Amino acid sequence: QVQLVESGGGLVQAGGSLRLSCAASGSILRLNRMGWYRQVPGKQRELVAIINSGGNTNYADSVKGRFTISRDNAKNTVSLEMNNLKPEDTAVYYCYSSRFQNDYWGQGTQVTVSS
Repeated sequence: QVQLVESGGGLVQAGGSLRLSCAASGSILRLNRMGWYRQVPGKQRELVAIINSGGNTNYADSVKGRFTISRDNAKNTVSLEMNNLKPEDTAVYYCYSSRFQNDYWGQGTQVTVSS
């Protein structure tokens, strides 16, 4: 099992910045992908950004140029630097990781961007 714990959510004005962090513990050997998804009520959870063990990244079009994902394999952490935040970025953000055939999720952290 892999446990993921997020931190760093909160309330920010449009144009501001936040940094989300996620720490993995448990059976963390050979974690493959780590990343962030987000979800608003009534909508499906969507990919925000993801990074694999080799450092290759993928971003949702809506956040390209504003968000940056990074990973520290030694510390088993993944972070999301979010700049120029917009009200439409408001959501619960979930940390994600995969290991072999299994997917793991954090409990979620709320990000609210006021206009």
